[in-house]
Amino acid sequence: MTAYVVAKLTITDRNTYAHYGNGFMAAFTPFGGRLLSVDEAPEVIEGEWRCTRTVLLEFPSKDVMRAWYASEAYQNLVQHRFAASTADIVLLEGFAPPAA
Repeated sequence: MTAYVVAKLTITDRNTYAHYGNGFMAAFTPFGGRLLSVDEAPEVIEGEWRCTRTVLLEFPSKDVMRAWYASEAYQNLVQHRFAASTADIVLLEGFAPPAA
């Protein structure tokens, strides 16, 4: 089943974060993921949204997402994100409506 990642990032060092951004797609696309949204000014409908960037990713499944996250290519790259930002990230399973 399709899986989604929602990441709320607070970027504290744009120059260091740029290293992460520059290598992201090369580490991401081999896993069949889709980058659905990157937004620095989302419209808040309710509550508060305290972050400088919100990202929405789609993967074929939770297992594929976990394989991407654990991959050597991503683990080498993510060190730049760790050094330049803080994040709240969740993995969501897609919704399959019940059969009528």
